[in-house]
Amino acid sequence: MEVTHATFTLERRYPVPVPRVFEAWASAEARGRWMAQGAEYSQDFAVGGLETVRGFDGEGRPLTHEARYAEIVADERILTTSTLRTGDVLSTVSVTSVEFSADGTGTLVVLTEHGMYLPGQERPEWREQGTAHQLDTLAAEFARSTGTDRAPGES
Repeated sequence: MEVTHATFTLERRYPVPVPRVFEAWASAEARGRWMAQGAEYSQDFAVGGLETVRGFDGEGRPLTHEARYAEIVADERILTTSTLRTGDVLSTVSVTSVEFSADGTGTLVVLTEHGMYLPGQERPEWREQGTAHQLDTLAAEFARSTGTDRAPGES
């Protein structure tokens, strides 16, 4: 089997200004809440800094996601390189961009990920689905905090 290469792009509109959405990525407390969703989380939000999520898959095997910040431009973009391991086995290597732009009084986030998926490990559709779920969890947080009844991902 060969390495699978795949790219996906997700867009979400949030009903809050760009600085507030950017802060949800920059704050370890906020990001751990919506991104790690109960897993062990740590973050050094600086160029060269490391974000780590440790949890377990559906079979109880340990999972470790590590992302290194390659570029951070406040309220504009975040670029990372990352790995996912199941135990000591490398599953994926990826490069991700997250771009923030004003959309009326809200924010448009465009996340693009280029991944290399190793044989017998994670699949591109699983990563896209998991990432979409994280972005929807963030949307639900903003909807609750702004008192709107919007469904996750709706503008």
